[in-house]
Amino acid sequence: MAELRSGGIVVGGLVAVLWIVEALDTLLKHRLDAYGIRPHQIGGLRGIAFAPFLHTGWGHLIGNTLPLAVLGLIIAVKSVQRFVSVAVIVAVSSGLGAWLVGSSNSLHLGASGLIFGLLTYLLVRGWFAQKLGQILIGVVVALFYGTMLFGVLPVTTAVSWEAHLFGAIGGVVAAYLLDRKKAAKVNEVSV
Repeated sequence: MAELRSGGIVVGGLVAVLWIVEALDTLLKHRLDAYGIRPHQIGGLRGIAFAPFLHTGWGHLIGNTLPLAVLGLIIAVKSVQRFVSVAVIVAVSSGLGAWLVGSSNSLHLGASGLIFGLLTYLLVRGWFAQKLGQILIGVVVALFYGTMLFGVLPVTTAVSWEAHLFGAIGGVVAAYLLDRKKAAKVNEVSV
């Protein structure tokens, strides 16, 4: 029960920060959006840290809120530290990928790269950890959110498929780094 409470506080706090930032951005007539990721520009690198907290408007934020809360809570309930580690790996992967691959005249904002990373982390961590319970969680998550993975395809210029794709890759990398079952090392002694 303590894990659920602390996980809920951390994920709920993150969601609250996103809503507070959007309210402030609205008051400032969306001037904070300038802190998003601007591909191929050195100054645009700062967006890797800021872009997940910025959205293009209330509709964008509302669309990201529920999947971020649900997927984040599934991870944070097991371990808040794990959630933070996954979120950092995914945010850096998503942001750096969008910065490297994105169109030079684009601006990348939003928590969706983070969401795609949380999704893929949950989908593959059971395979890396070789734990049936985590595999089953991945199957349930796939049933509810699996179609979201089509968002990594370059279908429209209004959606940052680059952030989605590299966020998803970051989720797989996080699962590999944090959850892979370590092979037992056997030291053989020669006589």
